[in-house]
Amino acid sequence: MDPAPAARPALDAARLSRAGEDLGPGVVVEVVDRAASSQALVAERARAGAPAGLVVAVEEQTAGRGRLDRTWVTPRGAALTFSVLLRPATPVETWPWVPLLTGYAVAKALRARGVPASVKWPNDVLVGDLKVAGILAELVATPAGPAGAAVVVGIGLNVAQAADELPVPTATSLDLASGSIAGAPADRTEVLLEVLAAVWEAVAAWEAGGEAGADRLRASYVAACATVGRRVRVDLPAGQALEGEATGVDAEGRLLVLADGGSEARAVAAGDVVHVRAGTGSVP
Repeated sequence: MDPAPAARPALDAARLSRAGEDLGPGVVVEVVDRAASSQALVAERARAGAPAGLVVAVEEQTAGRGRLDRTWVTPRGAALTFSVLLRPATPVETWPWVPLLTGYAVAKALRARGVPASVKWPNDVLVGDLKVAGILAELVATPAGPAGAAVVVGIGLNVAQAADELPVPTATSLDLASGSIAGAPADRTEVLLEVLAAVWEAVAAWEAGGEAGADRLRASYVAACATVGRRVRVDLPAGQALEGEATGVDAEGRLLVLADGGSEARAVAAGDVVHVRAGTGSVP
């Protein structure tokens, strides 16, 4: 029997508030009961000059947005839907790495829980071929920060959804994917703290590492990326499709695809990637 929403514990707002500074300098975690979008809330706060480190988690999100303007709506207590305000201390031209870095950090946090998570380029988090988390990063013009801008990163992680509560058949939840931890449903507060710790660790290493740090991030990302080495179809923004083998990720975070019959990999900065089963031409 599917769990009733009433049986799903609320996030522990007091614990999250106390843990903020332990996660990273200036981190403040707030919990909002119901809102259209955590992303919109944090973007508004960013425009008002809020410093980096603000995290807003929404218990019930009614009109969230994913990549390519897809809708992300979550039942109360079933998922983690939260947004993070960053003002990266790196050149603005490196900021396209933020969503990839975030996807890598989320997957790393889940693997530490025993869940075999990977990243689908650019930043979806998978368990096997099923999506467990999505990420949306947006540049926001603000009165402070490098070039008067900030990055707001929205993360949606399915935690407690039963199979019939998932939006599409190609999705999963943490409880479904892991069979639960130690026989009990995952504690959303604990998972949120683990994910935030992984994100802040990755951001700090990236900001402080310079060129060597960027190279380490790219190597770590590629190692965790389920897309690299697979046959893919990339639906490009202009409506074209590119099919071939994903061979790597370049220094700018673009996916490298060797098209069928081609001799040189093409760098793809944006597009919807489909993993294709080898030898069948079909989607897993």
